[in-house]
Amino acid sequence: MPSSYLGLPVRFHLYVWGALLVLILALIALNQTYAGRDIWNSITESSDLRRSNYAERIYRQNFFRTRANTWSNLAYIALGFYAFAWAAQDSRRASPTPSTSRPVAPSYVVATPALSVLFGLTCCGLGLGSGYFHATLTRFGQQLDVASMYGPLLVFLTFNLGRWWPRVIFSPLRLNAPSWPLLCTWVVLTSALLFYYKWSMSATNVLSTLILCVAACTLVDRFRPAPRPLLRWQLFSIIALIAAVTCRQLDVAGRFSGPDAWLQGHALWHLLTATSIGCTYFYYRSSTN
Repeated sequence: MPSSYLGLPVRFHLYVWGALLVLILALIALNQTYAGRDIWNSITESSDLRRSNYAERIYRQNFFRTRANTWSNLAYIALGFYAFAWAAQDSRRASPTPSTSRPVAPSYVVATPALSVLFGLTCCGLGLGSGYFHATLTRFGQQLDVASMYGPLLVFLTFNLGRWWPRVIFSPLRLNAPSWPLLCTWVVLTSALLFYYKWSMSATNVLSTLILCVAACTLVDRFRPAPRPLLRWQLFSIIALIAAVTCRQLDVAGRFSGPDAWLQGHALWHLLTATSIGCTYFYYRSSTN
């Protein structure tokens, strides 16, 4: 039996799935406790409650007003838990052992576990934000859902900035410190501003701009000296994203499945975008300094 999978010891996988199981059982208990009580009626509803953009049937009196579209957000949380596991593993990683050949330094992301923790937090935030929206179909949930989409993309931009400027140096103040605390602060503040101003800007434009910025950074990588990140991970990410958009659009058009089916196009959007985000994370882990 292999001692590790995906670069993680077996016990780390047990921790991740154990934590997910606890979360699932807690959600099942809440769903059973508040079944048929419409506990969300005191919160301002989203337009999706009356005129849904999604094909799945809405159960207004349930704790989860939509089922598949809510539960599928566990994919983001699972990715976040795994990011925490990789951060823990990276923090314990031994220094390269000298050999006859020059040892290869780990990627910037691997060498900076705090950024994996930040990535994990944004993925969990995305899962909770999107899950809360699809469970409640409230206006606040919609604001949280949209704003939480930006977090992982902002972290990917910090991966690039950190690789290019790993340290902040300011000679007059004798400052020579790692840049990641500043980058983490930037992500938190930017996320807060995007949440606050959600209703005054186009979510499509913001999301598209962030995706294009990450894509541009990938293009820049092709002109950097070797070794470079493994391009196949970004290709996998693009394929998963195209499949996700296809499923989402079919769902919006009502051409994917019936309203009571567990296999919903928007639920697959969640699963496939989580896959796309995960592949991009692996892309940055694969690079070497």
